[in-house]
Order: sequence, then C-alpha cells, then structure tokens
Amino acid sequence: MRLAPAAAAPSTSLPPRKSVRVLSRAALLAAGLCLLLAPLVRGSSAFVPVSPERSAAAAATVDAEAASWTHSRRAAIVGPAALVAFGESAIAADEPKKTKFKKVRTQFIAALADPGATSGTGAEKWGLWKLDPGPRGVTLGGGYEGLKKNGGVAPAKWKFDNNDWWLEEHGLIMEPPDTPLTAGKYMVTGAREVTAALTVYPMEGGTQRWELADGAKLYDVTHLPCRSARYTNPEGGSCSPDTAKVTDFPVMPGAPMPPVTGCNKQDYAVIFVVAVEV
Repeated sequence: MRLAPAAAAPSTSLPPRKSVRVLSRAALLAAGLCLLLAPLVRGSSAFVPVSPERSAAAAATVDAEAASWTHSRRAAIVGPAALVAFGESAIAADEPKKTKFKKVRTQFIAALADPGATSGTGAEKWGLWKLDPGPRGVTLGGGYEGLKKNGGVAPAKWKFDNNDWWLEEHGLIMEPPDTPLTAGKYMVTGAREVTAALTVYPMEGGTQRWELADGAKLYDVTHLPCRSARYTNPEGGSCSPDTAKVTDFPVMPGAPMPPVTGCNKQDYAVIFVVAVEV
C-alpha cells in the first residue's frame, strides 16, 4: 500500500441508482503499489522503508496499467478535477434514493468477517487507516531495532505497542487503524471488478452491524495483494517482532499472514475506500 495523504475534495451527488461500480485510478494506484513495494522491503534494515524514487517509478507503472482498463458499458461519471488521482469512474444500475458521496484519496479498512458474507455484525472490531500505513511503517530487523531505540516512536510519530501490533504483506510493522468505524456509508472496492456501498450502522449495545449493497460479498471488495494481521500477547506470554521471520515475506496475494512465535494472530481483509457519504 502506497498513496499520498488524503486531500480535501468537493462533494459530488450520485444519481438515483441501485448499485454503484467504480474503477478509480486511485484504487488502481494502491493495488499496483502493494505489489511493487516488496523489493523495497525484503531484506532491508533501513529505519525509513520507502524510497521516493521507487515510489515514483511504481506510480508511473500503475498509471500505464490503469490506462488499459475498459470501463463498464454503462454510464460514466468524471470525478472532480481537484482529485486528479481519480480520473474517470464507471457508474451502473438504479439506487432507491439519492446519496451524496465525497471522493477521497484512498483509505483502507481492516475488515473481519466471513469472506462470503454480504452483511453481519462485528464492525466494531474493524479499523480504518485514513493514511496509507505501509509507507508510515518500519521494517522488521533493523527497522524494529531503530524503533526500540527511539522509545517505540516511529518516524511517522505513531507509538508502537509491544502487546498489540500489526504487520502488512511486506513485513512492515504498521500503526494500528482507528477503531471503531464511524457509522455511515463508504464506497469500497477491491480494485478488481466490484465496487459497492458499505453501510456501517450506529453502535447498539456495543455491536455494529454492516451491510454491502447489491449483494456484494466481502471477498468481492477485498484487495487480495494487500494483507494485514494483528499480533497480540497471549495471557502470560511474550509476543515480539523480534521472533518474526523476514524470510516469510512478502506474502502471496490472498494468502494468510505468517504466524509469529509467541503471538496470537488475527488476519484482516483490506478494503479500499474511494468515497464517503456526506
């Protein structure tokens, strides 16, 4: 995962339609860069994991790939000029009522549910990264040693918790996502074929319900190359990135994250957010 920080954007009103399918260049950019980050990280001991030159080259590659995409034969909408990362989007089908969405720089949801589910409970356990956590992370090995020497504070100013920490598919230690999710509607995609509106309902009795529109399944909007897992201390145990194996990374698209000796592990699906309800 590698994108620029989120920027303010004008609102846009979607026409009354039943389901929405969007193929945005921003989501494609995130998809390609998840794959292209691996050579930067594997075997690296640098405290700052991302090379600007390599990121620029990756962005150029993804732009070229995005140009080859064929949009849906249905009606197309062009995003606001202020969000140059988005470009053209494809919109399809009827929606029961008018909904206003604001396009955003791609954000990332860590989701925990049955991949075949279209709705369910437990969204209070989901998290949101408004900024791409990959470039803000640190590598295993030398990067983690630097993190410890700096009192657990990363270069991006987030604080590491030795009892509860996250890894992504290239072996980068990430900051935790924000939890719980704010109730509302999110336009989500896995940068493959399906884009759908995700509704996260208000908390009720400590539980949040979620639902994807138009029968979309969680798997349909999961970005398979981006992997994430949460590692926690078992009771009376010791869980540390020191015991993680650098040779276990990068993780193949769709594969589970590797176990780390002494840790409990929970895998999360990664979903791209390309617009939010206003």
